[in-house]
Amino acid sequence: MSKPNSTFVTEFLFEGFSSFQWHHRLALFMVFLTLYLITLSGNVIIITIIRLDRHLHTPMYFFLSIFSISETCYTVTIIPRMLFGLLSPQQTISFQGCAAQLFFYLTFGINNCFLLVVMGYDRYVAICNPLRYSVIMGKTTCLYLASGSLGIGLGMAIVQVTSVFGLPFCDGFVIPHFFCDVRPLLKLSCTDTIANEIINFVVSVCVLILPMCLIFISYVLIISTILKIASSEGRKKTFATCASHLTVVIIHYGCTSIVYLKPKSQNFWGQDRLIYVTYTVITPLLNPVVYSLRNKEVKDALHRALGLKILSS
Repeated sequence: MSKPNSTFVTEFLFEGFSSFQWHHRLALFMVFLTLYLITLSGNVIIITIIRLDRHLHTPMYFFLSIFSISETCYTVTIIPRMLFGLLSPQQTISFQGCAAQLFFYLTFGINNCFLLVVMGYDRYVAICNPLRYSVIMGKTTCLYLASGSLGIGLGMAIVQVTSVFGLPFCDGFVIPHFFCDVRPLLKLSCTDTIANEIINFVVSVCVLILPMCLIFISYVLIISTILKIASSEGRKKTFATCASHLTVVIIHYGCTSIVYLKPKSQNFWGQDRLIYVTYTVITPLLNPVVYSLRNKEVKDALHRALGLKILSS
């Protein structure tokens, strides 16, 4: 039951890092801004290199470019406002603005989860069915898979946002977070949220457990195929094509699972601050770093681009 005689809020206040002293917030601002700029630059470089280098015009790198675009949109949704909050702790957001932020955060976050599944499927077809790879992973199929990932993200985001913002928010308006997310918002509602918590749990399972199982199955089949290769050099070379993707999968799903599948805690912000910072700031940075440092084809494309630039100057 909702509380009687309550004033329904029209805006929220982020708690963020307001408990930190000014010099600590300034130091965090400089660190997070640097990481954010590196993330943006890395993703822009990956997208540009894939677009310009014909050697990377393959399904694997098409999905990587889409993933980089999605990661960029994801970070733009969260980090600029978080940086502003470090400089101005008493930061409010309108009811509609909070709903919009949650919508885009969920859309691109869920899209990333399913894009990693698609990228795993691409590696499975390339290694386990190489003779039919170009037929199975044609341009139309790639577009359908990328569009399907975004469609799932949009659909689940609509369900979550509708569920959360259909609730009454009475006297509670301070969000114990630096952005609008489902769990902190549910804590502010002045009515029973058990149905919303069930919806959130079901969505979390569909977005995390199901994709992880699909990726696990694909890598079991991939590894079994690799082990059948006679030469050790051939096995090493084949597995190298999956190493970057597998590294990103472990980091991405590891952090996401800790955030969304752990039991609900009473002291939400006190326990989860570091986890959320890692998930929203550091994890997106690892995608361009891993794919630029561990992927030979991307490094070669970068060298070719830099070489052409030097020759032209």
